[in-house]
Amino acid sequence: MRLRRGDAEDADRVLRLLDEAVVWLTERGSADQWGTRPWSEIPERVAMVRSLVSDGLWIAEVDGAAAGALVIGASGLDYSPPVDEPEVYVRLLVVDRKHSGRDVGGRLLDHARAQARERGISLVRVDCWSGGDGSLVRYYERQGFTPTGRVPVRDKEVQVFEARV
Repeated sequence: MRLRRGDAEDADRVLRLLDEAVVWLTERGSADQWGTRPWSEIPERVAMVRSLVSDGLWIAEVDGAAAGALVIGASGLDYSPPVDEPEVYVRLLVVDRKHSGRDVGGRLLDHARAQARERGISLVRVDCWSGGDGSLVRYYERQGFTPTGRVPVRDKEVQVFEARV
């Protein structure tokens, strides 16, 4: 696996990963997370992805194909509780299900931690949907993140996590 800096030209790759994730989530009964409609068909989500990938995008590639994407920023999203210190915030993490079990997500999260260390920042935060069977929350806990609180976002609730580096 190779990590490379992404740019705005990777937006369609990220949308494809998200569209495939919607299909997978729907098939496993977790449609409540992102719905059943592909992200690429929802103008607000397309605009959000294009905005997110303009800076802080990293692409994990396996054999030249996108296996995952990570977007990090210097602060949380508008619903994230503020913090009184610099942080690296994981704004998006998505992995191609064809590469499940290869620790693509874990390596991307390790990269977010490495980026924080390189910048002299000791706090990395991320959030995820807290519904369903809780497997996503458990995933981030296994990746070394500690839950810090839940916040409402539209008609859902997200779990916010932090890790110290």
